[in-house]
Amino acid sequence: MEKVFESLTNLLLQHNRNINEQRARTWVELLWEDFETTYAKAGYQYKGKEVTEKVVRQWITQYGSKLHEFAALNPKYAHLLTDDEELKH
Repeated sequence: MEKVFESLTNLLLQHNRNINEQRARTWVELLWEDFETTYAKAGYQYKGKEVTEKVVRQWITQYGSKLHEFAALNPKYAHLLTDDEELKH
């Protein structure tokens, strides 16, 4: 599982130069958990980590470059940007 998270973190870092590795890893974990939680709440049967990885990979590819902007506008995720020293400028 660690290798999957590392791979997704590196992918996010390729798409978004405004966040550091620690923030990217946090985003990967958040996206992963959000997908699995939402999928379960909707009543779907668990399809395995491969499906979750595919979805998170798609999200990163499509939205990764803007995640830092989304977090700044959404109070639920604003805490991900509270420490300015951890952000790359």
